[in-house]
Amino acid sequence: MSVDNDELKIASLERGYVPIHERFLPELLSRHRGGRLRFSTSVAEAVSESEAVFITVGTPQSETGEADLSFVEAVAREVASAIRSPVVIIEKSTVPVRTCESLRKTLLMNGAQQALFSVASNPEFLREGTAVTDFLCPDRIVIGVDDEISASVLHEIYLPLTTGSYYRTQDAILFEKGAVLRAPIIVTNAKSAELIKHASNAFLAMKISFINAVANISESVGADIEQVCAGIGSDSRIGPKFLNAGIGYGGSCFPKDVQAFQIVAHQCNCDFGLLTEVMRINNEQGRRFLNKVRSALWTLRGKRLAVLGLAFKGGTDDVRESPAIAIIEALLKEGR
Repeated sequence: MSVDNDELKIASLERGYVPIHERFLPELLSRHRGGRLRFSTSVAEAVSESEAVFITVGTPQSETGEADLSFVEAVAREVASAIRSPVVIIEKSTVPVRTCESLRKTLLMNGAQQALFSVASNPEFLREGTAVTDFLCPDRIVIGVDDEISASVLHEIYLPLTTGSYYRTQDAILFEKGAVLRAPIIVTNAKSAELIKHASNAFLAMKISFINAVANISESVGADIEQVCAGIGSDSRIGPKFLNAGIGYGGSCFPKDVQAFQIVAHQCNCDFGLLTEVMRINNEQGRRFLNKVRSALWTLRGKRLAVLGLAFKGGTDDVRESPAIAIIEALLKEGR
């Protein structure tokens, strides 16, 4: 059962309308809606019928740059009041390390009996636009558990993927016939799983900023950045992914997660200056692009420009933290 406090969204999902652009999501919703997949606005109803509860709410950036965990806490309070039988509470949202500890305290402070619940971390590694296939054919499944109950429940949930039985079904999505697939699973403690998610996003953001810095050097010396990327990416230790030079990363994850990770490092008295440089290079890319526009057009006043693409990356309809938005605003300001 999927729960949301937005009644209009739930009503739309019950009618079969998919509110976001994700390949294969309409087919899955049509196939399972009203059967194995149900929707509700009641947390209490969902908890009473479940052995496992995934918390998947947003963790936006706060004014201080930290992850805002107020939505996680609000859901935890509702869940706590509804626990009547053993249940595993699984943190799926992108959160700072030690959030499982805070989640456990919140549940206890709001009336949940310690003997009736366990808390685990199961970070997601889904890319917007390919989330369905990323989930069904993952590079890895990470479960962070501190007790045997949580480990047992999560292993059972992912059994069709880790044993490969899902890929042998007739309605498997993006299953290559004849291939023997098994999703690898990594079992850690809760703190390690939480850290893996933030560190993964920070590392990918670092690759983007690195190749953008290399692109700037390439442009200065007359090298071809695409050829440079091909040469770097062919190294099996590096790989070609996230080596696409451009105007910088955006979206709902990388900007906030890199900054939140930097704050976690600061709170641990660890000097992680590399993350500062990653963010500086990313911000600089937009300014460099504007300088190129000025150089090509001289003055922007009175000129009409077309912008193709507002989403933060291709294959999505998400404009959150899109570098294109900031560039458009700067162009409009200069063109007045």
